[in-house]
Amino acid sequence: MDAICIFLGSNPGADPVYARAAGEMGRKLAAHGLTCVYGGSNTGLMKILADSALNAGGRVVGVTVQALRNKEIFHPGLTQLHVVPTMHERKMLMVALADGFVALPGGIGTFEEFFEIYTLSLLGFHSKPFGLLNVNNYFAPLDALLDKAHQEGFLKGSHQEVILRADTPAEMLRRMQGSCGS
Repeated sequence: MDAICIFLGSNPGADPVYARAAGEMGRKLAAHGLTCVYGGSNTGLMKILADSALNAGGRVVGVTVQALRNKEIFHPGLTQLHVVPTMHERKMLMVALADGFVALPGGIGTFEEFFEIYTLSLLGFHSKPFGLLNVNNYFAPLDALLDKAHQEGFLKGSHQEVILRADTPAEMLRRMQGSCGS
């Protein structure tokens, strides 16, 4: 593995535990020599992730669309910033640049990005590891929803098993590296 794409909030969240996890993830990526791929923002958890990876000597690649570049402030210290015309192209470039994906707590954009990666995996468009970093039990309601979808016959049990789950960045990276060999 060379690069991990991180999906996470552009807001800091209500509990400081989310900021600590984003900072730890950035530091762990750098310590493992993994490039951090993310949305490029200089706000919220996204800023904390990028700052921590860069401060630890890591590489950070942002991927955005022109419409957002004109509205948002992007991190000035990125190793590289890609600007593409559409959100679809943005997500496809993230898939191309990354060897795996991790969702940290975030809002609707984080959910949408995670579900796109999940769907692409189930349809066979990629076989890269992906997971949920369950900081502060944030993703428990999502797991309950997936369990309900399975119980009601809309999701196979094997479809839930492809999602890696961990409570810490170190644990997630171990699981991702382990799943690459399988």
